[in-house]
Amino acid sequence: MPAVFLKDRSLLFVSGAEAQSFLQNLITTDITALGADEARPGALLTPQGKILFDFMIWQDGDGYMIETDAGQRDSLLKRLTMYKLRAAVTLAPSTEEGVTVCWGEDAEGSQGVRGSQGVRDSRFARAGITLIRRPGKHGDGKEAHYDALRISHGIVTSGSDFALQDAFPHDVLMDFNGGLSFRKGCYVGQEVVSRMQHRGTARRRVVTVSAATALPETGTEITAGGKPVGTLGSVEGGSGLAIVRIDRAGAAMAVGTPLLAGETPVSLVLPAWSGLVFPASADEANA
Repeated sequence: MPAVFLKDRSLLFVSGAEAQSFLQNLITTDITALGADEARPGALLTPQGKILFDFMIWQDGDGYMIETDAGQRDSLLKRLTMYKLRAAVTLAPSTEEGVTVCWGEDAEGSQGVRGSQGVRDSRFARAGITLIRRPGKHGDGKEAHYDALRISHGIVTSGSDFALQDAFPHDVLMDFNGGLSFRKGCYVGQEVVSRMQHRGTARRRVVTVSAATALPETGTEITAGGKPVGTLGSVEGGSGLAIVRIDRAGAAMAVGTPLLAGETPVSLVLPAWSGLVFPASADEANA
């Protein structure tokens, strides 16, 4: 598969003597556990525990590279600067724009190489796929190929699949993909997400959506028996992603109630790598 250039991604470099502790006390990712050639997802949360910014993060020399949506970068830089105060930290946009991703045979030569040569995306690794992310433009493959890969493995992105400040980390499976730590101590919003984890109250989850015909557009409501269970996100033909209430969807599926995206019959599957299953009843959902 040709390497795909994602032109709408931007990079922010965080360096300095206190860069690690600065980030560790702010974001959801345990960056002390990052492998040398590993990129992990992460988020900066609101105090209420919702995702304010989402990104990928990896080690780059003595600092950390943060990859985020181009539309988020300046706002993320401003927010991090607010937290900086007197910390020995330097925050600067990278001179490179965009990110290239490759997988399959094209990723083989890049595996295990850090920094500008490429880092392994831990989200895809959990799904059994070696996918390398590399700053800058190094290919001209169609972005639809990358979107199809994301969709087939249940890997979401903000904007297309969920709105910032509207989703909790559990909603987008960050408790399973390496982007959410429950052991590293306090960070912004940590108390809320820890309570969700220990009480098992997460009900909204990412699912892959499939239909016998083309799916309707992103943002279409998914219903069961006329009641909403979720909203359609990224779409490629008859396949897509959605964040749904798995208790409601599971109960509908258990009794054979059709699931519809608009007027289109659909089936929902939880990503295998998450280990999650649909609860068949309210009692099971609350167990």
